[in-house]
Amino acid sequence: MDQNYIVIQGARENNLKDVTLRVPKRKLTVFTGVSGSGKSSLVFDTIGVEARRELNETFSAFIRNRLPKFSQPEADAIEHLSPAIVVDQKRLGGNSRSTVGTITDVYALLRLLFSRVGQPYVGNSNAFSFNDPAGMCPECHGVGKIVSADVDKLLDRSKSLNDGGIAFPTFRVGTWYWKYYVMSGFFNNDKRLKDYTDEEWNLLLYGIGGKEAKITFDTPAGPMDASYEGVVTKFERLYIKRDSEEMAEATLSRAQPYMTFAPCPLCRRTRLNQAALSCRIGGLNIAEMVAMEIGELINVVRSIKESVAETVTSALAERLQQLIDIGLDYLSLDRETASLSGGESQRIKMVRHLGSSLTDMLYIFDEPSAGLHPRDVIRLNRLLRRLCDKGNTVIVVEHDRDVIAAAEHIVDVGPRAGVHGGQIVYEGDYEGLLHADTLTGRYMRHELPLREDVRQPTGCYPIVDAKLHNLKQVSVDIPAGVLTVVTGVAGSGKSSLINGEFLARYPEAIATDQSAVGASVRSNLATYTGIMDELRKLFAKANLVSASLFSFNSSGACETCQGLGVLYTDLAFMEGIRTVCETCGGRRFKEEVLQYRYRGRSISEVLALTSEEALTVFDKQPSIRRRLQAAADVGLGYVTLGQPLSTLSGGERQRLKLACELHKAGSIYVMDEPTTGLHMSDVGLLLDIMNRLVDAGNTVVVIEHHPDIIRSADWIIDMGPESGARGGTVIFQGTPQQLVEGQGDAARSITGKYLRGELR
Repeated sequence: MDQNYIVIQGARENNLKDVTLRVPKRKLTVFTGVSGSGKSSLVFDTIGVEARRELNETFSAFIRNRLPKFSQPEADAIEHLSPAIVVDQKRLGGNSRSTVGTITDVYALLRLLFSRVGQPYVGNSNAFSFNDPAGMCPECHGVGKIVSADVDKLLDRSKSLNDGGIAFPTFRVGTWYWKYYVMSGFFNNDKRLKDYTDEEWNLLLYGIGGKEAKITFDTPAGPMDASYEGVVTKFERLYIKRDSEEMAEATLSRAQPYMTFAPCPLCRRTRLNQAALSCRIGGLNIAEMVAMEIGELINVVRSIKESVAETVTSALAERLQQLIDIGLDYLSLDRETASLSGGESQRIKMVRHLGSSLTDMLYIFDEPSAGLHPRDVIRLNRLLRRLCDKGNTVIVVEHDRDVIAAAEHIVDVGPRAGVHGGQIVYEGDYEGLLHADTLTGRYMRHELPLREDVRQPTGCYPIVDAKLHNLKQVSVDIPAGVLTVVTGVAGSGKSSLINGEFLARYPEAIATDQSAVGASVRSNLATYTGIMDELRKLFAKANLVSASLFSFNSSGACETCQGLGVLYTDLAFMEGIRTVCETCGGRRFKEEVLQYRYRGRSISEVLALTSEEALTVFDKQPSIRRRLQAAADVGLGYVTLGQPLSTLSGGERQRLKLACELHKAGSIYVMDEPTTGLHMSDVGLLLDIMNRLVDAGNTVVVIEHHPDIIRSADWIIDMGPESGARGGTVIFQGTPQQLVEGQGDAARSITGKYLRGELR
């Protein structure tokens, strides 16, 4: 039996149609195909899940109960797997104590360096840790800022307690926390807060003398004793003094708007105590070093020649060089991980594995080129190759032409998306793909030509003296009535210029950013686009009943499965079982609700329609038709109205989000890397939408790296020349033709060099 291949037989996960496949081990394999074709189902939901599930099975029941649970994929057999490390595009997140330095372990090396050669000597490496009492600032406890409750947002002084004087939603009228104050007996509950005496106000905010006091509540079960805390005291205990890692992300995001953040007056955001800050190497303390851009810091580290630190500086320089090689030289080590984009997060995860001594591992990457300039994609390919050269198997789900070209083995999944996909349409090397009669093969063979018939602007939207982040007093005119593409390497200032400065000056613009579409089993195309509300009204009017009956989240839901359509059985440390609800047959509604009809169909039958089919059914409902047409325009005509968003691919969710934004009426549209997650054929659809918007008299501004979008622009603004402190200026403005010709300022443009083929 040949163990040089991962063997998959009869894979049927999601839309896969009995897929049988052999993936070569210790090579770079790229899976490609249109969004929704089944790539992720095959790579992540089949190969990745089974590799991690089988590894978890080797642990004891006690350990397994504390590990992520994975269901066995729908497949006849999966053989010759290695332990898998899945590097996805999820943001690193983390609390305010997590930085680029801590997540990559570079800060640990830097602390060790200061403990060995820093002067004056202040202690071991813990003395430089803001997460250790020995090194953290005593004022802010190593956070770098003072966090407190925002009293003006927390309380509405124009209202009484009974009218909702406590504005924080968790303390709203009717909740237990609200009753806690109303039933305390300390306040006139109908008295407006602005009429409180100083004593009453302090009592409401901070309690009795800032201390806890015992109070007794009358409850249906009898008297109950409790400790009284003021609103501010309780809020800070629940949301500020508590470790944020223990809180759900939704809870934290709900509380943050009611907090204030101010720089720590003692450490001035450095997080460290004064002893740690007094220790220096070459005139710099550790806080000043982590505030530098990585591309600048590596030169400082290499200049340290003390023999006692040689081992540390060598390891430190190697790790910093890896970050530079992957295009993150513009970051600083003190950058909080929560502020990183999905693409930046994925590249940092990749760097963490480059230094690993493990071999014969299985690495799975989800579009690692996302957010990368074509110049940086070339660097990415080198890093993927290094992982393979160490004896590992690397599988990449990707749409980028240059990453596909670098692969040793290519698997094209298709032929189309959804029910029209789920098959292997090509397997082989890059040369074979170029001659294959598949959608990917056809698009790989040609690139869009440069736009020559550029449209003329009808005016302009000026940006004057922009200084946000690394922008260097940039003044530039965004032309009106045309398609403008803003390019430049990652960190050059594109987002600062457009998402920061331009949107602040022109708030009427409709902006589509890169934030993820929330996906749960209860959200679907109809609920996300707002079509569901319209459907409920139509069914209610046609049948003279309440609209709430036609919601599977309300009174119309099947009582057995609570509107989910499936039942989940918890089996403790074993993977839970998911079965179709026998009562509703997976239709999610009560039987009596399904008796009501609109144009001959029940609500469940309507949700089973594809977007294209629904267009003909609701041809006389302009609001619904407009939303359905927007979904069809971005290539989602095959998705049913009731398909859960959790089953859509990343590219499909991105297009759905775009569809929701584009049906809004406006005159300026701003898009931030809208090609993320899109196949080459989908990029053509996106360009059609952009051109229709412009031809209708709108202004479209796009931040983008994709060569086809750049070539199709009327006007290009190229930021650079490099990233971070070496960027922040406009190095070229003009047409695609002028950029490629490379005359004048265009000669300095990295984007221009790529389009001319100089970087290939």
